Amino acid sequence: MALDHHRGGSGEPLVLIHGIGHTWRGRKPMLPLLEPRFDVLAVDLPGFGHSPPLPPGTDSTPETLADAVEAAMDDAGFGRANIAGNSLGGWIALELARRGRATTVVALSPAGLWHPRENTWARGVLRTMRWMARHLPAPEPVVRSPLGKVLIAGPVMARPWRIDSDDVSEVLRLFANAPGFDATLEHMLARQVRGLDRIDCPVLVLWGSRDTLLIPRQGRRFERLIPNCELRFLKGLGHSPMSDGPELL
Repeated sequence: MALDHHRGGSGEPLVLIHGIGHTWRGRKPMLPLLEPRFDVLAVDLPGFGHSPPLPPGTDSTPETLADAVEAAMDDAGFGRANIAGNSLGGWIALELARRGRATTVVALSPAGLWHPRENTWARGVLRTMRWMARHLPAPEPVVRSPLGKVLIAGPVMARPWRIDSDDVSEVLRLFANAPGFDATLEHMLARQVRGLDRIDCPVLVLWGSRDTLLIPRQGRRFERLIPNCELRFLKGLGHSPMSDGPELL
């Protein structure tokens, strides 16, 4: 299946993968910093953004989503690439590294190594955000104010007032209408990431110190299990540091 995507820049190949409910458009603040150095492929996962959902009967697991990203890499002519992903996208980036498709990985608050209470907490936050996105009576005026941006994006961003209002409006609309959200959320939360000990490329795990969706202590678990892994905490940033402080990544 063809994924909606952005392609730009020149240099080494770089694949950007978003988290659940998001879209490649959340990477816009980073593109001016990346495209002078990299040939960037930023994809919408199946059932999110403008990408079509997976075929009927296909489970929307992290591994199946990785299949779709791997096919997009093939279409772009990327044998191996630098891969950066956030949350679910970080899990997918690590899965692609396990398959030998990554030269390096940057995983920003990757999902997949939660304890039961952390799992329950993440489900509640994500379901609440989805409900808000679908039931705001008039989202356009809300996203025009700094307070409105905090109410909408505060659970995943430490500095939501910095986001462009038009970008927030578009991402919120796509989140509300994402056909892949429910199935992907349940498949994601029912699993744990696997095969981390078989990753043979350098991995940098970044975690915002103010991440309130995936608690920062989870980063230590990835550090212990992945060979050649470096863990850094990003002071003052949240779950989606691409918008909070792209210049700090």
